[in-house]
Amino acid sequence: MKLFLDDERPTPEGWNRVYWPSEAIRLLEAGGVTELSLDHDLGDDTRGTGYDVIVWIEEAVALRGFVPPVIKIHSANPSAAEKMQAGVHAIEKLVRERSIHRDIRSRAPRTSK
Repeated sequence: MKLFLDDERPTPEGWNRVYWPSEAIRLLEAGGVTELSLDHDLGDDTRGTGYDVIVWIEEAVALRGFVPPVIKIHSANPSAAEKMQAGVHAIEKLVRERSIHRDIRSRAPRTSK
């Protein structure tokens, strides 16, 4: 599923739209999201921003082995988009490190007792 978080823009064809971070996170937890496109400013900061989704994904990858979808940022807020993109880079780094550690463990010689 392609998931589009935004409060104003039209939903691209082939994408499923949500308006709030909690909706996006619920679908990410359920699995099956292959691509995610995030806006930052959603009209009610008390309900969250697109950055909250980035923070959730980063924590889920680091602590629970979550496999993130492809993440795109489409926010028109330049400073927020930059902060979100930095989060995406941190997520990608965590995924690469986890993959490297998994490869090392799979190649390590096994000892028997």
